[in-house]
Amino acid sequence: MKQSYVYILTNTYRTTFYIGVTSNLQQRIVDHKEKKGSAFTSKYNVCDLIYFEEFSDIIQAISREKQLKNWKKDWKLNLIKEKNPKLQTLNIFS
Repeated sequence: MKQSYVYILTNTYRTTFYIGVTSNLQQRIVDHKEKKGSAFTSKYNVCDLIYFEEFSDIIQAISREKQLKNWKKDWKLNLIKEKNPKLQTLNIFS
């Protein structure tokens, strides 16, 4: 099966979050940065990757995305801070 990802993007001020799912994380981040991602991310300038999870099955990734979208903002922040305590933009292009 093809690798899939659930990812969380945020804006410069870390006040707005976007959760998405993709099978090509690098290309999807490029799309968001070029304002091709979604209307929401373009409108609120949400393009900094701060969290992602990798799955071997797209169905699992979609299920996780739906779960995270139903979480409270504080829960999402706590999840992100477990792996990225300073909420730094992750560089996946190296």
